[in-house]
Amino acid sequence: MAERAPLDAATMEALIRRYFDACNAGNVDAIAACFTPDAVHYFPPGMYGGPFRGARAIGERWAWAVRELGSSWTVDQVLCDPATSRAVIEWTHHKARQGVVLRGDEWYVFDQGSGLIAEIRAYYASPQAPDLTRMELGGFPYTERGYPLAATDPTAGAEVGPVTDEVP
Repeated sequence: MAERAPLDAATMEALIRRYFDACNAGNVDAIAACFTPDAVHYFPPGMYGGPFRGARAIGERWAWAVRELGSSWTVDQVLCDPATSRAVIEWTHHKARQGVVLRGDEWYVFDQGSGLIAEIRAYYASPQAPDLTRMELGGFPYTERGYPLAATDPTAGAEVGPVTDEVP
């Protein structure tokens, strides 16, 4: 089998746009074809029942949204970093039947071997939820990925305690 060429920005952006076209068409198979079989799409807590796990599940969930909510999406901005196999986009999600517009960003992680999307992390433009003490993606493995779990004192570089969302 011939080795796949390294990812480049144009290829990464084309796959993201193909994914959005497939979402807008509500085509489960075309959506799933953009992802590795074990891909995960993360969301803020409480959204959509948690992360979508697996290429087929991602396709089925977005096809449902098109069918039931009148959903459609646009890609508004794209930045790709082939050296790290990552991209970030800004998007708009229209839920026509509900009269709702969602805006946000998504981080994409591409599988270097296949060139497919392995992970999406969705971040929404909305106010801080007053009933939550941690505003982070539901189900995302922050500890395993080495994200900080406590605040640091910027003057001393030492940890100062757990991160909270309390407003002084």
